[in-house]
Amino acid sequence: MVSYSEDKEAYLKRLRRIEGQIRGLQRMIEQDKYCIDVLTQVSAATKALQSFSLGLLEEHLSTCVVEAATTGGTEAQTKVREASDAIARLVRS
Repeated sequence: MVSYSEDKEAYLKRLRRIEGQIRGLQRMIEQDKYCIDVLTQVSAATKALQSFSLGLLEEHLSTCVVEAATTGGTEAQTKVREASDAIARLVRS
């Protein structure tokens, strides 16, 4: 079971909202909207994805990683390494 299954619908709702923002960006380009207006919307979509990612990461840390740490062993080391790698990817993006 994945850690976000209880909140799956909320996560999907957020992703659909972000998808709508991206489609709005496509329309703005099709309609030759002002560059700064497009960039403002790009920033909003980027922030929405970052917020989504941080929420999912928090959920993962508080469930999957904590559970593995409680169990111990190589599984714990693997989960911590995966989380660290995911954080590094988010920081670089």
